[in-house]
Amino acid sequence: MVQVIAYEQLEQWEGQEIGVSSWLQTDQARVNIFADATGDHQWIHVDVERATRERGGTIVHGFLTLALIGVFAPEICTYSGVGLSLFYGLNKVRFTNEVPVGSRIRGRQRLLSVVPRSGGKLCTYEFVIEIEGRERPACIAEGLGLVFPEGH
Repeated sequence: MVQVIAYEQLEQWEGQEIGVSSWLQTDQARVNIFADATGDHQWIHVDVERATRERGGTIVHGFLTLALIGVFAPEICTYSGVGLSLFYGLNKVRFTNEVPVGSRIRGRQRLLSVVPRSGGKLCTYEFVIEIEGRERPACIAEGLGLVFPEGH
């Protein structure tokens, strides 16, 4: 269920989990497209035969896992009273577990802080990318979003 948060109520969500996305099935086709888009054709990601022989299968790129926050975030939360929302950057990213191609992952989002900035609010979020059936997550990222009220 998508959480709807009003611009005026962002501060009330500080320190709280906003929500969890649905599971997303990873597949080799997405990994290959990402490899082509970025030029990262390391064998562990794209050479299915070698990776299967040497490591049990291919793994999803770490940066693809991170980029999927863009898929998970709008499924977790939308905002009312916001005229503009900008990705502002990342404070910290850790890839804590590899994601085997074929596994399912999902995003979990928590709002860490809200600070007034440039006529809007700078929100710091924690995103945890979980792997189904595994205790240790694939990625923990602290991201920043700058949101402005309608009419700004």
